[in-house]
Amino acid sequence: MAQKIPATVVTGFLGAGKTTLIRHLIENANGRRIALVINEFGDLGVDGEILKGCGIEGCADDDVVELSNGCICCTVAEDFIPALQKLIDRDDAPDHIVIETSGLALPQPLVRAFGWPDIRTRVTVDGVVAVVDGPALAAGRFAADEAAVDRQRAADDGLDHETPLSELFEDQLACADMVVVNKADLLGAGAGALAERLKGEVRGGVSVIQAQMGRVDPAVLLGLGIGAEDDMATRHELHHHHHHHHDYDDGHDDHDDRENHTHEHEHGHDAFESFVVELPEITDADALRGAVQGAIDAHDLLRVKGFAAIAGKPLRLVVQAVGPRIDSYFDRPFAGTEPRGTRLVVIGMQGLDREAISAALSKAA
Repeated sequence: MAQKIPATVVTGFLGAGKTTLIRHLIENANGRRIALVINEFGDLGVDGEILKGCGIEGCADDDVVELSNGCICCTVAEDFIPALQKLIDRDDAPDHIVIETSGLALPQPLVRAFGWPDIRTRVTVDGVVAVVDGPALAAGRFAADEAAVDRQRAADDGLDHETPLSELFEDQLACADMVVVNKADLLGAGAGALAERLKGEVRGGVSVIQAQMGRVDPAVLLGLGIGAEDDMATRHELHHHHHHHHDYDDGHDDHDDRENHTHEHEHGHDAFESFVVELPEITDADALRGAVQGAIDAHDLLRVKGFAAIAGKPLRLVVQAVGPRIDSYFDRPFAGTEPRGTRLVVIGMQGLDREAISAALSKAA
């Protein structure tokens, strides 16, 4: 029997650093053929474009599959299974598959999908890696523990239930085989304390490691050999957001299952919204960063990310902003027919003042 292709599921909240970690992984693959499945949240496929545009040797465009039709855990049958089958049916099948979920996705339904009849004999879940934004968690913004949630509830008289953000985060930790506390360098001595706290919140035997800028040795991330799809009992959802879970080993015809596979969207989708702001070429990169920071501060945005054209610069500027942190770098030249414009995805809680946010970002133009 041919050896199964290992797949690593990378989960984590918005802005935790999943794409940065994956890019570092590809840059240090040492000849290993790694295919990527990217589940973008929002109207602009930024994460996939960053990885496609990175110029990494051995990372071809057809090695990056983008699933942008919604949360990957809710479109398993419609999108994820066909995409995975296409990858493993290639003549040059990858040595390893890395799947980046959106910040909204529960990993449990995705891992469960590897029990699908057409998949289970050919691919296995090598491990589930949860990337944590260390400074954000240390500040209690995306806390998973009850004490932090209680503090958030006490501060908001209008809040009478646990926030979707904390529930999602808890379920991601419950499924993880490894937790990466990213941006540990920004925590100083507090990084160790946060890692120890997380060790008390995950299953026994789950590794909790620290990283800076997503730099984790591929030898640490890959080759865990967990076979997570056979170990669902220990990594179940804590909040039971999905009411319909098919047993992929029940002998049912997989086509019928695929037709009837539905989920009730109860894990926070309605709590978020995103939209795209299009701007012309920007005169000054610092002005753009200032406008992005101003919009985040004024409207409590979760994330702003996208691409910009800077006057006098032949390369495209990548912008990724979460809270007080704005990262930007030039990744590749604009193609000959590619318009020199600016497109930014804005992600936040439901009820964003789109007109005011667009006006704030337009100050950079």
